Amino acid sequence: MSHNELHVRPISGTEHSAFLETAHDVSFLQRPEWAQVKGGWRGESLGFFEEDELVGAALVLHRAAPVIKKTLAYLPDGPVIDFSTYAPEAVIRPLAAYLKNRGAFQLKMGPGLAVRTWGAAAVRKNLGKEGFTQLNDLETKSTSSTALALNDALADLGFTKEDVGLDFAAGQPEFVARVELQDDEGNQLDAEQVMASYSSTTRNETRKALKSTLEVEIGETKDMARFHALYNHTADRQEFTGRPLSYFEKMHTVLNEAVPGSCTLYIASNEGVDLAAAIVIRSSNLAWYLYGASSSEQRKLFAPKAIMHHMVSDSIEAGCRYLDQGGVSATLDKEHHLSGLTKFKTNTGCDIVQTNGEWDLALNKPLAWAFEKYMNWRKK
Repeated sequence: MSHNELHVRPISGTEHSAFLETAHDVSFLQRPEWAQVKGGWRGESLGFFEEDELVGAALVLHRAAPVIKKTLAYLPDGPVIDFSTYAPEAVIRPLAAYLKNRGAFQLKMGPGLAVRTWGAAAVRKNLGKEGFTQLNDLETKSTSSTALALNDALADLGFTKEDVGLDFAAGQPEFVARVELQDDEGNQLDAEQVMASYSSTTRNETRKALKSTLEVEIGETKDMARFHALYNHTADRQEFTGRPLSYFEKMHTVLNEAVPGSCTLYIASNEGVDLAAAIVIRSSNLAWYLYGASSSEQRKLFAPKAIMHHMVSDSIEAGCRYLDQGGVSATLDKEHHLSGLTKFKTNTGCDIVQTNGEWDLALNKPLAWAFEKYMNWRKK
C-alpha cells in the first residue's frame, strides 16, 4: 500500500471522464454527467494526484444549506481510487481539507466497496428459519479485508455511521442485491449459467415468458412516457410516491449523450399492450437495474421475467461483472415488512452484499449539528 502523499484539486469534466475510462468498477453515481440528472445539487469533479499523476477521481455533489452559504458535500459510491494501493487516510484527509477550505460544513460519503457477501441460495434457504434472524447469522460467501480496513479508517478519522437498523435511510442502501455475471476467476457466465442461480419457480416462469408471445424492445427517450404510465400504475398499487416523467427523460438523455448505450429502457408488450418496463444503467464493467414497473394485466405471461432475461443477457454481452438490483434489508425474519423483497431478489439469483454504507464527517461542527437538527425537524 502506497504511503505517498496525495493532493486534491478540481479537474474538468473531460479529464474526469477520460480517467474513468481507464478504471474498473465505476459507479454511475460517480460519473460527472450524473450531476446533471440530480436536481438541487451542484456537481464538482475532483482529482487525486500522486505528484503530477492523476490516480483517482470523485464526483462531489454539493447541496446548499438554508440561509448560510455553506454546503453539504456528498460522495455517493466514491471516490474512484484503489484503496488497496492507497491508504484510506492518504485519500480522505486531503479530500476533507479541500472541501472544508471551500465552504463545506459536512462530508457524507459512501465508498461502495463490498464488505461481505452472502450467497443467494443460502439466504433463500434460511429466510424465516428458526435461529436465523439477520444476515450476520449466516456464513459469508466472501469478505473483503480492504473494505473492512476502510471502515476502520473512517471511524479513526472521526466519521460516524448512521445506524438505520433493518430499514432503509435516505441515500444509498448499505445492503444490496446483485446477480453475479462472472465466475470467481473473472470469466463471463452465459445466461443459462446465471439462470441456474434462480429459484426453480423463477427459472420456470422465465422459460414460460421466453416461450410466450411477449415482445421485448429497447425504447428511446420518447418511449419513456410508456414506462411512466406503468410506473405510475405500480406506484398506485404499491403506495409510493413516484418521480415525474421529466426526471426519467432527462436521465435517459443525459446519460446516453455522455456514454451512448449506458441507459437502456426495456419494454415488454403483448399484442400491443405494454405489460412491463425497466431501466438499466451500465458504467464501466457494472450494471444496475434501477427502476421497474409492471401492469396488473396478463400476469401469467411473466413479462418482468422476460425483461430480466434480456437485461442479464445484454449485461453479460457488455462484459459486466454483476447486475445490481438495489437495496434490501439485513433481516432474515419473515415477519419483517422488507423480507418479501429479499425473497424476491434472491429468487432471481441475487447474492446479498453489504457495502461500506454511508458515513458522515463534520467539517464545521456547529453547522453540522444545526443541519442535523433541521433535517430531524423536517422529518417530523
